Amino acid sequence: MVHQLPVDAFLEKAQSLPIIDVRSPGEYDHAHIPGAVSIPLFDNDERAQVGTKYKNAGKDAAVLLGLNFVGPKLANFVKQSKKLNPTNKEVLVHCWRGGMRSGSFAWLLDTAGLTASTLIGGYKAYRNAVLSTFAEPRKLLILGGKTGSGKTDILKELARQGEQIIDLEGLANHKGSSYGAIGQQAQPANEQFENLLFHKLRALDADRRIWLEDESRNIGSCFIPLALWHQMRVAPVAFIDVPKENRIHRLVAEYAGIDHKLLVEATERIRKRLGGKAIKDALAALDNQDYANVADLTLHYYDKAYLHGLSERDATSVYPIAVQEDSPVQTAGKLIEWANTTGAGIHPCP
Repeated sequence: MVHQLPVDAFLEKAQSLPIIDVRSPGEYDHAHIPGAVSIPLFDNDERAQVGTKYKNAGKDAAVLLGLNFVGPKLANFVKQSKKLNPTNKEVLVHCWRGGMRSGSFAWLLDTAGLTASTLIGGYKAYRNAVLSTFAEPRKLLILGGKTGSGKTDILKELARQGEQIIDLEGLANHKGSSYGAIGQQAQPANEQFENLLFHKLRALDADRRIWLEDESRNIGSCFIPLALWHQMRVAPVAFIDVPKENRIHRLVAEYAGIDHKLLVEATERIRKRLGGKAIKDALAALDNQDYANVADLTLHYYDKAYLHGLSERDATSVYPIAVQEDSPVQTAGKLIEWANTTGAGIHPCP
C-alpha cells in the first residue's frame, strides 16, 4: 500500500530511508532534495514530448505516450529501487507536484514488494517549506573580521568545540571575494543552495545559538535568503581584529600555489575598485611572484569595503575582539567565552 506523507513526516523518514526523485534529469540537476537519488520516469526529451502532447491533445493522449516511454523501463526501475534499500525494502518517492509520476512509480514499487511513500504536493510543497523556514526567528551570532582573518577555520573549530555553525561559504562553494571561486567546485544553483541551507538549519537546535560568518548577501552567484539575511544584519557581531601582517601571511599560504592565470583573472575583476596604480602594482607583483605585496595591495580595497559594511550595522551590536595569534583553537575558545558572558543574553532575531 502506498502511503502519502506531508513534508515534515517525509523528511523525518528521509533520515533513515532513501529518497527517489522521479523528475527528469534536468529538473534534478537544477535543484533537488539533498541526498535524493535520481531515477527519472522520463528523460528530458520524453518529458518535453509528454508535456507537448498534453497541451495539444489532452491528458489521455499524454498518458498513452508516457506509457509507451515508460513500459520498457519498468523492470529497471524496480531493480534500481531495490538496490537503494535491500534490507527492509522501504523507500520514499517524489515528483514535482506529488501527482501522476510519483504515484505511478510508487504503485509499481508496491506491486514489486517494496514499501513506498510519496510526498504530498511533491517537490513544490518541499520548496514552500524551504522558503518559509528562513523567516523563523533564530539565535544568531555573527563571526566578523577582515579578509584573511581565518574566519572559516575558526568557524569549523567552533563546531569542534561543541558550537552550532552554518558554513555558508562551504554550502555555496565560494569564499566570497573575487578570488573566492579558485580551487572550489562549481557553485550550486541558487535554489539548490537554499535547499542545502534549509537542511543545515533543520538539523540544528533552534533553542541554541548558531554561528555564521559575516557575509555579503551574495556569495558568488548564490544569495542568502532575504529573511535570514535580515536576521544576520541585526544579530550581534564578534569582530575578530587580526593584525594585517598575520592576514597577509595566511593569504599567501592559501593562494601562492594557485595557477597564475587564475590569480591574474581574479585580480583583473577588481581592477576598477583597486584603481589604476594599485592594479598595475598588483599585476606586476603577481608576475614577480611577490604574493605578499599582492595581498597587501588587495587588502586595502577589501578592508575598506568590509569596514563600510560593518559601519552600516548598529554600533552597539559589534564587539571587537583582539586576536594576535593565528590560532583557530585559541580564538574559538575566546569566542565561546565571550558568547557565554557578553553574548549570554542573545535572543532570537525578529
